[in-house]
Amino acid sequence: MTNQTLQMTSALQEYISRYGMRESPPARALREYTLHHITEHNMQIAPEQGAFMALLIKMLNAKNIIEIGTFTGYSALVMAEALSEEGSIITCDISDHWTSIAQKFWQQAHVAHKIDLRCQPAQISLDQLIATDNRNNFDFVFIDANKEQYDAYYEQCLQLLRAGGVIAFDNTLWNGSVATDTMESNDEITSILHALNQKLHADERVDMCLLPIADGLTLVYKK
Repeated sequence: MTNQTLQMTSALQEYISRYGMRESPPARALREYTLHHITEHNMQIAPEQGAFMALLIKMLNAKNIIEIGTFTGYSALVMAEALSEEGSIITCDISDHWTSIAQKFWQQAHVAHKIDLRCQPAQISLDQLIATDNRNNFDFVFIDANKEQYDAYYEQCLQLLRAGGVIAFDNTLWNGSVATDTMESNDEITSILHALNQKLHADERVDMCLLPIADGLTLVYKK
């Protein structure tokens, strides 16, 4: 028995992979393709994180989702699998190369009709949504893109999220570096994420929880 999060071992990771989630064959195929063919494969979320977010989407009965940072499409695929046929995801990225891979796997998984890919800077897409009367219209947001813009994405998405909706931020532990003395750190991203964690902790507009899933997953609930 322990009141602290367990230290992850390879054996425990294997156990979780085997019994802790139900990963569909299309999702597994995309994850393995990314692992073996994409140099930047570490940008893909862990499968247990995908399973956790998919369950959240079902618990929220989410219909409208925003994703910032598509990469090769794994997170969009598992979220789309969790949605009903009436649900949809707007996913934002600037890479035609990575998203072309995503679209092939979405088609193979029969979820492409639920996913609206917007290849342009996410801030532009979010501003367009705000300008077209989409405030308070989204149930769930997943932010996993350039960390320098996390705070800007947060403020935009908070306008688009309904009360009772959830924003999930990826990489908020940044390999543990946020727990170091950032005043002495030369890592700009560490400082940016530490500042965001401080802001979310103090923000009375929301409730929040930082979970030690993968590289840190912060959930923010809009009051």
